[in-house]
Amino acid sequence: MASKKQKAPAGKVAKSVNTPAETHQTASESSLALTTNQGLPISDNQNSITAGVRGPVLLEDFILREKITHFDHERIPERVVHARGSGAHGFFQPYESAADITMAGFLQDPRKKTEVFVRFSTVAGGAGSIDLPRDVRGFAVKFYTDEGNFDLVGNNIPVFFIQDAMKFPDVVHAVKMEPDRGFPQAASAHATFWDFISLTPESMHMIMWAMSDRAIPRSYRMMEGFGVHTFRFIHATGESKFVKFHWRPLLGTAAVVWDEAMKISGADPDFHRRDLWEAIDKGDFPEWELGVQVFDEATAATLDFDVLDPTKLIPEEVIPLRMLGKMILNRNPDNHFAETEQVAFCPSHIVPGIGFSDDPLLQGRLFSYLDTQLIRLGGPNFHQIPVNAPRCPMRNFQRDGLHQMSVPKGRVAYEPNSLAPSAPRECPMHGFRTPPVETTGERLRKRSETFADHYSQARQFFRSMTPPEQNHIASALAFELAKVEFKGIRRKMLGHLLHIEQSLHDTVADALGMAGEAEAITPAVEPRDLPPSPALSIIAKNPGILKGRKVGILVTDGFDAGLLPKLQAALIKEKATVAIIAPKIGGASGDDGALLEADFALSGGPSVLFDSVFILASAEGMKPLLGEAAAVNWVRDAFAHLKVIGHVPAAQPLLLEASVVPDAGVVPVSDKKSLAAYVKAARNGRLWEREPSLRSIG
Repeated sequence: MASKKQKAPAGKVAKSVNTPAETHQTASESSLALTTNQGLPISDNQNSITAGVRGPVLLEDFILREKITHFDHERIPERVVHARGSGAHGFFQPYESAADITMAGFLQDPRKKTEVFVRFSTVAGGAGSIDLPRDVRGFAVKFYTDEGNFDLVGNNIPVFFIQDAMKFPDVVHAVKMEPDRGFPQAASAHATFWDFISLTPESMHMIMWAMSDRAIPRSYRMMEGFGVHTFRFIHATGESKFVKFHWRPLLGTAAVVWDEAMKISGADPDFHRRDLWEAIDKGDFPEWELGVQVFDEATAATLDFDVLDPTKLIPEEVIPLRMLGKMILNRNPDNHFAETEQVAFCPSHIVPGIGFSDDPLLQGRLFSYLDTQLIRLGGPNFHQIPVNAPRCPMRNFQRDGLHQMSVPKGRVAYEPNSLAPSAPRECPMHGFRTPPVETTGERLRKRSETFADHYSQARQFFRSMTPPEQNHIASALAFELAKVEFKGIRRKMLGHLLHIEQSLHDTVADALGMAGEAEAITPAVEPRDLPPSPALSIIAKNPGILKGRKVGILVTDGFDAGLLPKLQAALIKEKATVAIIAPKIGGASGDDGALLEADFALSGGPSVLFDSVFILASAEGMKPLLGEAAAVNWVRDAFAHLKVIGHVPAAQPLLLEASVVPDAGVVPVSDKKSLAAYVKAARNGRLWEREPSLRSIG
């Protein structure tokens, strides 16, 4: 538990601390003073002005508004971040009424289906970049409710790099292409990103997530989503409680391995976009449950961190999820540009029953997103674009502007008025009401000391991972930091890793050849040992299903035509997708003489595109493949990426040529019993026990 100094009980003003001064240059150390665009010297570039250290951000912060406004307008018309996206239509339906926690209309009636549009995205790359870089993924949902549009704009990671919106332009500039050279694209493995991170201790928790398997998801369909911030649920009585939003995929959460991600990017840069489209197109509709963690001010005060800090999460073991309903995506866009590109999400788009907390990053987003849409979509009427238009009536006195598509009638464009008695009026009984939360405090630019623990949850996340996941984090850090040519940055990062986990530091330092070179970092708050949270691990939550997964069957001329339909039937029963790969796209003839058409030629259907593979070959058909690099690599990659490999006895020479070592994930199939054994093994996904013998960290 935190000390009293680290907590901020309801109604009390917390003490405050500035971001550690040693991590930031000041004008006393440099001849150049940072200024606004008008030349005004800036005294604090780390914190927004708030009403008290834990209070809301004030609109008067012209430095914040100038900085974010300029940042929002850097790209036209492509999004500055989240430029590469994939979208889909669907609906949300509650399981039961949530009237006990919120008056939000779309959460009241289990018979009511609310239309949604969802956009998944990468963050760092441009619209033409690849689907599988190591990156955060956007997870934005627009609910077209009867009370207006509600935009739940989140990510596939529940925390973020920074605590204050003042730093958002900086973290994005750091991860984007370096401005003098225009590269790297969609990659964090470069000097400017790690320079910023090494000087920003608050980023350490997020870095653990970004270097984990969460940053290379198998599919958008197998990806969790989070609202990131603490919001409020507002009851019909006016009482409010804090809420955290979670999306949980019914297919389970899954990722690829790093070598596989790089090869997928070469084989199919549109891997995630294609996967989502094809699943919906054939009726395998992706599904997520919407869960919430709801808690009051008193509970928040007992937690050992500040719920207003977006670099922190609440473990599910502390406050369990309450599942409110299910979202199903069942229709692809009719036009990618008109819908997926023009859809405009704003965290400020809420409905009665939902409100905001004083999270300083959220407070900045409430301004920033609307400002972004104004420039990106050409003016204040972007809400008239069909994908953005509410499905309920929209009535107000806002007029004119660029791209005005409606024709308002009458002489009255103001309120109150007496000339148009039937014109719209405010609705005190049913309209949106801000909960009466007390706010007091001085106007200041300071970070609350309740935000100062930057390492404890990073340590908790790492210790909550299974050994394979811990190895992947260490390997990712070693890979990324090895791309940084400045040794001082690497030393700083090793210093931070020492505060997260000694073994993690030792592994990364050894991989970099920098043992004993970590820079001494003094934390603002000494990190604590928190209990592990198994809910944070992907592998620990493996659902053990083949549903939604893709199995590639490599066939040759002379394949067993009797076994193939049995194999296909067994996989289809598991609700897996089956693809046929043959040496040529024309297909292959079975031992019954019938031609089987292929979905992929061997050269265009590498095993990285599949979750499990099966080799259905004849002895004669196998011989040409033994000297074919594509065939050998097809098997070698499947084995290296820890996939379950089923095979008939005739495929044994190809396994030997690919240096496949028999294990529990290499399953020979010759009869019904062994076929069932293959399916059972494939359900478990990857064989993690194989990994230590295949690759080391570094």
